Amino acid sequence: MTNTNYVKIFDTTLRDGEQSPGATMTSAEKLEVAHHLARLGVDVIEAGFPAASPDDLEAVRRIALEVGNPAVGESDARVPVIAGLARANKSDIDKAWEAVQGARKPRIHTFLATSPIHMKHKLKMDPEEVVQRVAEMVAYARSLCEDVEFSPEDAGRSDPEFLYVVLGEAIKSGATTLNIPDTVGYTTPDEFYRLIDGIIKNTPGMHDGITISVHCHDDLGLATANTLAGIRAGARQAEVTINGIGERAGNTSLEEVVMALKTRHPVFGLETGIQTRQLARVSRLVSNYTGIPVQPNKAIVGANAFAHEAGIHQDGMLKHQTTYEIMRPEDVGVNQTRLVLGKHSGRHALRTRLAELGHSLDEVELDQAFTRFKELADRKKVIVDADLEALIADEFYRPRDVYLLNDMQVTCGTMGMPTATVRLRDQTESSTRKPPSAQAQWMPRIKPSTASSTSRANCSSSTSMPLPKG
Repeated sequence: MTNTNYVKIFDTTLRDGEQSPGATMTSAEKLEVAHHLARLGVDVIEAGFPAASPDDLEAVRRIALEVGNPAVGESDARVPVIAGLARANKSDIDKAWEAVQGARKPRIHTFLATSPIHMKHKLKMDPEEVVQRVAEMVAYARSLCEDVEFSPEDAGRSDPEFLYVVLGEAIKSGATTLNIPDTVGYTTPDEFYRLIDGIIKNTPGMHDGITISVHCHDDLGLATANTLAGIRAGARQAEVTINGIGERAGNTSLEEVVMALKTRHPVFGLETGIQTRQLARVSRLVSNYTGIPVQPNKAIVGANAFAHEAGIHQDGMLKHQTTYEIMRPEDVGVNQTRLVLGKHSGRHALRTRLAELGHSLDEVELDQAFTRFKELADRKKVIVDADLEALIADEFYRPRDVYLLNDMQVTCGTMGMPTATVRLRDQTESSTRKPPSAQAQWMPRIKPSTASSTSRANCSSSTSMPLPKG
């Protein structure tokens, strides 16, 4: 089997990811996503399931031609493999080959279930029939394409001894990649490690030309952990999707696996070809096209992945970034860390943000501003720059009040004349005598049959104006 320090990234966003309910993309959208995946540096793009529909076949064919071939003057080195999925029957395999054959590096990916549950209830086949079908269909795929991947569906719930036999037949028939899927997200990392380790050690015919791949689902929230366990056991291809989208609870997230290998390089000692600074951009693109929002606390690409509100954390971040961040936001394409101002924020974060807005406060002024800030934060979840500007203006630069609104009354209805009465206090008058008030009474520009108004305010003068129309 392949045993290097390089892990191939097999992206199945356009196939398994698109199977998320409501995530269907048009052919044009799939083509654009494929272009971005190629620039991201993925090694294999599973472009779709050609037998699913004529439109899917055409989408895979276009991707094979436009993304699966180098541009003029470019080398083949970073041209991705373009794969099409096929069930283990000749019709599906023919459609997959029709779709991918235009690529410089085509691959047929065929699969057949091997768990007792699937063989009995879905396939209605005996184990011996499954072994025979795998041998025949892998051989048929290999007669069309030199690069053939085989997956024993639901391997996580299959008998390991039976898997060794099936995978041995796949190797004998010409498979170059053996993908081990935890189709329903059932295994734990320890179990999955033992499964991959056992396959590598016990499958007949295993040799250096065979790549072991892992494909995990997130039904128990263990997809990334299981994928990393499989890699540690010797797998050298990880099947993943952008943002972890996929059937039910989703697939292993590309960005999580890649950044785990990068951030914990001393532990894994492995490399990928992913240009990590493009992760955030591709994540947003896929989210926009599928209509599936990225949860704010999603690792690596979520809106809160590099955001801090707690005062203790903000103080630490302002002193040294590594106190609360294990990777730089720039490394995944995020502009910078965000210090979110809210009710948990402290003085250090407030002072820093005010300084960035051009307000330099001494300690007394900062205490005043911080008190007002906390009062506002108790009423509002997130404090934005406009709130801070208004707070500072009101606290330190507020102009002297000339008039104070004492009272206001509006009377209106379907009959009679609408009136509005306000009573203002002149703040410039001496406080030693009773301050006068000025009353303004507005009347509408109508000619009622009967209407009267009386100035009731105890003020030195009054003004009548019509109410504004509308």
